Amino acid sequence: METLTAAAPAGNFFPSFVFLACGTLVAALLGAAHRLGLFYQLMHKVDTASIQHGGENVAAVLRAHGVRFLFTLVGGHISPLLVACEKLGIRVVDTRHEVTAVFAADAVARLTGTVGVAAVTAGPGLTNTVTAVKNAQIAQSPVLLLGGAASTLLQNRGALQAIDQMSLFRPLCKFCASVRRVRDLMPTLRAAMAAAQSGTPGPVFVELPIDVLYPYFMVQKEMVPAKPPKGLMGRVVSWYLENHLANLFAGAWESRPEGPLPLDIPQASPQQVQRCMEILSRAKRPLIVLGSQALLPPTPADKLRAAVETLGIPCFLGGMARGLLGRNHPLHIRQNRSAALKKADVVLLAGAVCDFRLSYGRILSRSSKIIIVNRNRKEMLLNSDMFWKPQEAVQGDVGSFVVKLVEGLKGQTWASDWTEELRQADRQKEQAFREKGLTPVAQHLNPVRVLQLVEETLPDNSILVVDGGDFVGTAAHLVQPRGPLCWLDPGAFGTLGVGAGFALGAKLCRPDAEIPVIALIGNDAGWTQISREQVPSLGSNVACGLAYTDYHKAAMGLGAQGLLLSREKEDQVVEVLRDAQQQCRDGHPVVVNILIGRTDFRDGSISV
Repeated sequence: METLTAAAPAGNFFPSFVFLACGTLVAALLGAAHRLGLFYQLMHKVDTASIQHGGENVAAVLRAHGVRFLFTLVGGHISPLLVACEKLGIRVVDTRHEVTAVFAADAVARLTGTVGVAAVTAGPGLTNTVTAVKNAQIAQSPVLLLGGAASTLLQNRGALQAIDQMSLFRPLCKFCASVRRVRDLMPTLRAAMAAAQSGTPGPVFVELPIDVLYPYFMVQKEMVPAKPPKGLMGRVVSWYLENHLANLFAGAWESRPEGPLPLDIPQASPQQVQRCMEILSRAKRPLIVLGSQALLPPTPADKLRAAVETLGIPCFLGGMARGLLGRNHPLHIRQNRSAALKKADVVLLAGAVCDFRLSYGRILSRSSKIIIVNRNRKEMLLNSDMFWKPQEAVQGDVGSFVVKLVEGLKGQTWASDWTEELRQADRQKEQAFREKGLTPVAQHLNPVRVLQLVEETLPDNSILVVDGGDFVGTAAHLVQPRGPLCWLDPGAFGTLGVGAGFALGAKLCRPDAEIPVIALIGNDAGWTQISREQVPSLGSNVACGLAYTDYHKAAMGLGAQGLLLSREKEDQVVEVLRDAQQQCRDGHPVVVNILIGRTDFRDGSISV
């Protein structure tokens, strides 16, 4: 059966098509005008006579955020930024390698609770920072990396040192942005600073093309031809360049907010705190493991320490939490963590995570009730699907949580015999170390004994920067930071080479501490931590052997003081260490080259 429908007249289709086409064209033109900045330029003019430059905007934001130091290795891409910071009283500290600049910024971030800032030039300057940025990411340090770049017009056109820097840093940073106009510098930097400190802290990256940093007259000279080109295409190109320049600087010097944006810091809910209080109140053998997140702002270290002391639960301290309770505090348990965690009936992981450092959670007893607190949910639940299960998982700021917990548990006490049991195990382990320190060594110094003497002579205002393998691993057992925020290690990434940058940043933050810088080099002429496993399992020491190098002489060649500690000075170790401290107080950095034997802590043996 034929369906009867009224056919639309063919003539009605054409006007509809024309209307649609015109609408599309208008939308495209409006979009193009917006991208070219034509609308913005109608309301915001370009001050062509101004000698101001974008570096001044960057420096103003940094100063408004309390930044005191800017670490760098100079390059032409970023010179305006460095000059502007100097004029505003921000100390510009130039390093000899970009990775050191970021390590120093990382140390400042950890010790001050603010954002550490480094600025490096484009291309290889930025690629040189990758290891330090990744280290900051894993250590959860709020670091702002400012990177130079080719001008906005010349990107992807083969300019000097021009690469896709954004793709390089997106996997490493919480926040990445490339500034395309001078007026965007301040809002972008404010957003970056807030992102670095909000949630789980971490590094952020802001790319600064060269033409947003230099003044108008210099950019104009480079961008716009002195003689207008002839012909239609030449005039079109000339208009495009002039418009691009105008859009770069339109509204550049208008007043804008410079100060910090509000931070987004997660907090535990009252219900979560209450449930955790109830779990802890019923515990007979509670134990706390405090990690680096516990020392993050907004809770001051002294307030956190008071809370831990009031709580009265024995604890292990790791990462930046080392030293929180000072030296030889009765609640601080330092040895036999695995055994203690197996015996505890309630474990509070406060900023600690179940990665390789806690054997992926296998170190925890299945019968223990586990409370874990962390700002990062993914990290908080790491391996909980395999080896352990939390009784209560709290996503929130660790320090604030501990303080709230203590406020609700005031008056709660736990049996002292549990803490005494743990301390007795500590004393037994320390006695074993004392015996190892007395073990004779054929040719060189006993590293255990050397570090025991370091511990005895260490000034109370020292900041310990640890960078290495075997010698540092021994020091972690034997040398105690004297107070909170006095221990700097690379963190979970295990990066070698952080020492110089960390020490530089620490010195600037704590000018009265026992630095600049005493570098104690445990020189065992080898990569012993690797050799110890490689030789028995694979039968070769290839690439693990080094020489007993005269590092002290190399230091002297660079203008530092160099001291040698060898077997011939075995009875003068304390005198040499005190000499190093005195020279440091006199303003001289000191390198002490300590020739040591190789240690195997699995059986206590020490060999040449």
